[in-house]
Amino acid sequence: MKTMAMLARAVTAAVAVCGAQALQAAQIVVGQVGPLSGLEASQGRAYGTGMQLYFNAVNKAGGVGGHTFTLVRRDDGGRPEDTVAGTKAMLAEDRPLVLAGYFGTKNITDLVASGLLEKERIALVGYRTAEVRSETPLLYNVRATLRDEVNKLTEHLATIGITRLGLFYEDGPGAPALLAAADEAAKKARASITHKAAYEGGTAKVTPAVDLFLKNPPQAIIMISSGAAAAGFIEQYRGAGGAAQLFAHSGADIEQLSKRLAEEQMQGVAIAQVTPSPYKVASRLAKEFNDLVTKTPNLEVPVSYAMMEGYIAAKVIVEAVRRQGARPTREAMAATLDAMDSYDLGGYAVGFKPNARSGSRFVELSIISGAGKIRQ
Repeated sequence: MKTMAMLARAVTAAVAVCGAQALQAAQIVVGQVGPLSGLEASQGRAYGTGMQLYFNAVNKAGGVGGHTFTLVRRDDGGRPEDTVAGTKAMLAEDRPLVLAGYFGTKNITDLVASGLLEKERIALVGYRTAEVRSETPLLYNVRATLRDEVNKLTEHLATIGITRLGLFYEDGPGAPALLAAADEAAKKARASITHKAAYEGGTAKVTPAVDLFLKNPPQAIIMISSGAAAAGFIEQYRGAGGAAQLFAHSGADIEQLSKRLAEEQMQGVAIAQVTPSPYKVASRLAKEFNDLVTKTPNLEVPVSYAMMEGYIAAKVIVEAVRRQGARPTREAMAATLDAMDSYDLGGYAVGFKPNARSGSRFVELSIISGAGKIRQ
């Protein structure tokens, strides 16, 4: 009888613990306000699809400490005013624990200026811009900085004897910092940027820039632009006989270029990549990603580098929630990210510190072959 009584008490205690864990478990809402339509829709949707891919896998396995993840998305069409308005509405209606997957230089600038992140004490993990940003509280990126990309591009060009460069870039508040970084990188590589041509931010109005480089041909042109602007530039420049080598930063996804450009226009274009390739299994992270893609029918968009980046952002968010334990909060999310000094995702490391919130230094170049395929 004594043994039976002890067993009954043990079962009761176990049920109580399970019940307490169930009460503590939460549905973690992750909010994305990004371009689900418009010029950058393919990248915005791909980023969200990558996040959802990982969240689904985590939820299927029972969550993290019982916590499950829900991705809520709103479309800003690439318009900065809609980014701010959509974020404000989402914070009020959906109560996300963290934001992720934002796009656009002015979009991010206006969001920070609105004070919403600071007021709500909410972190933004994973975003894409075409500017050299200063460190900003509550903004965490899972990729290398644009400065890292520009350094990689200019160093590569110097090794193959190309020293007269052109710069095609997005105009806006962040342009002076970008121009200074590009000049500094070129100087280190013993090269010079002979001509610079801007296009209006949030558009693909590239004709004046194309005309400038046709009249003043450099050996190579570095493109720091959105994917839509890069595609428009390449199309017009190559169509008019422009012969300079073209090097793009990671915002110019090959997937977006291939939808618009002919193979002969894309041939030889080099693109800086800030994540491992989603097309080959060269690391544990890439294998995990590809295994989940294989098991997931009817993906919203085709596999891409932007999808891989979204997948990485989701892994960082889930890890930050795991480290918080039973009661994750917005304030603890930021503190946990600041203490995430080195998190190995499987051959790709992400690390943050209070004054260093660009989490990676990984940059490699991919070159588009004559068949329109990527080769490293």
